[in-house]
Formats: sequence, C-alpha cells, structure tokens
Amino acid sequence: MPLLSLPTGTKFSFMKYWRLGFALSTLLSVLSIVLFFAVGLNYGIDFKGGTLVEIQTKDGPANIAELRREIGELNLGDVQIQEFGAPDDVLIRVERQPGGDDAQQRAIQLLRDMFGDRVNFRRVEIVGPRVSSELARAGVIAVVAALLAIMIYIWFRFEWHFALGAVITTAHDVLITIGMFAVVGLEFNLTSIAAVLTIVGYSLNDTVVVYDRLRENLRRYKKMPLAQLIDQSINEMLSRTLMTSITTLIALIALFVFGGEVIRSFTFAMIWGVLIGTYSSIFVAAPLLIMFKLRPDAGSAAGEASTAGAS
Repeated sequence: MPLLSLPTGTKFSFMKYWRLGFALSTLLSVLSIVLFFAVGLNYGIDFKGGTLVEIQTKDGPANIAELRREIGELNLGDVQIQEFGAPDDVLIRVERQPGGDDAQQRAIQLLRDMFGDRVNFRRVEIVGPRVSSELARAGVIAVVAALLAIMIYIWFRFEWHFALGAVITTAHDVLITIGMFAVVGLEFNLTSIAAVLTIVGYSLNDTVVVYDRLRENLRRYKKMPLAQLIDQSINEMLSRTLMTSITTLIALIALFVFGGEVIRSFTFAMIWGVLIGTYSSIFVAAPLLIMFKLRPDAGSAAGEASTAGAS
C-alpha cells in the first residue's frame, strides 16, 4: 500500500534552505498580524453577541435568495443566512439589536411571525455582549496559558534552546492560522478556539519528536556540525512525521466533506494546522536552534541531567 511505502533513510539537506524557509515564515507571520488588524476576523455570535436561529423548511429546499429578501424587509440590520447541512436547513444570524434583551426577543418574534407555520424552529440562541466579551477573553487566556505551559515543560524536560524554539514555533503556527481565518473570511467562534488549541497540541507534538531525536544525536555525534546533525535528525523522523500527517489529514478531509456545516470551520482550521505544523517542525523549529547557537556539549549536558534526574 502507498502509505506503507513512505521514504526511509532519506538524506535531504533541509538546512541548506533554512534561511529561505525562515524568511518565508517571518513574512507570513507579519502578514498575518497585519491582516488581523487591517481586515479583522469574521467573528461569530459567540464573540459579537446577537441572535442565532436555525430553521427547517417544510416545503422542500430553502430558497436562500427569497429568505434574504423577506428578512431584509424586517430591518434587523446585519443578517447572515446560509444553508446548514441539508438543503432544507437554514442558519440565520442576526446582529445584536439596540435596546437590550427585550429588543432581541422582539427580533425573534418578528422572525416567528414572518415564517408562520412554513418552518420548524430547531434552535434559537441569544448571546449578550457581556457573555461574548468573557468568551473572547477566556479564549485568549487559554491560548496564552497553553504556550506558557509548553515553555515551562520543555524548559524543564530539555533546556532553554528547545523551550524557546518550541514556543516560537507554536506561536508561529497560531499566528498563521489566525491569518488564514482573516484571508478566507471563515467564521471565528468558540469552535475555532478549540481548533487553535488542538493545533497547538499537534504542532508541539511534531516539534518535540524532532527535538527529542536531535537531542539523542547531539549526545551520539558530538563533533558533527549542527546543521548536518539537524538534517540527519529530521531525515530519521521524516517517515514517522509524514505518516502521522497523512493519516490525520485523511480523517480531517473526510470530516470536512461529510461532517456537515457544524464542524466545517473546525476541520478546515485543523487541516491547515496539520500542514503548517508539519512545515514548521522542519523549517522553523530546527533553524531556531542554529540561531540560538545550540552546541553538542549543551545537548549532552541536557541529556546527562535528564538521565541523572530519572535515576
């Protein structure tokens, strides 16, 4: 089978192009920051506040254009209407109405009166501004706390070169994922936060696998040039990295195609995260060790300290 014949014993010179890869990553990170502030994210109701209504039409597939025209006559402000899985399922997002909770209830009643008995109301949710701001703050805290925990753990398990490299690599993946959300206009909601945190875990796992093999080789080949040592370590783990990435992508693509609208933003972000995480473990995490001037004796000392602690 093709998946069982992934390359082994490769001798690619990845570090020959580390400056090019690092420059590309820096450019993409800066562009992501610029896009975040200049274009912004398409925040969902989880973060903006408003009303979410899910309906199911009774007389066949929904006519989205007609629904837009009818709801537009209600003067409810910004309203987003889209198919939600099946052709007769429709998701309606209404911006928060001025006037407090009573105004949100009036907007829902207007929709109920307009639709009458033509549809089934499957879900109605109202998210207030206080709740949405708390959700946004909690999401940011979760991502920052995850990065800090990563740095502390790897600093303790390896040493500062690896800890800082892992955190910068993970932050790079998060930044570029945020940039992806800004470019494609994908709705950013609580599910997206879950995707970002999952990407943090995946990226960290991929980076630590490479770092762990590199640390072993630092003790084994103390006189080998660092760039050559990194290339050897990456090549030794390349088959494992590709196998993990490909099998994960197969599952995610199946979820994206057949999983429905509810998890589509999550799976799309995860597909992107797997791709960018695989790239960064080679062209960001490893070159950072060259920039930090890691030396074989430092790796040896880290290994001896770890061995002593274990015993």
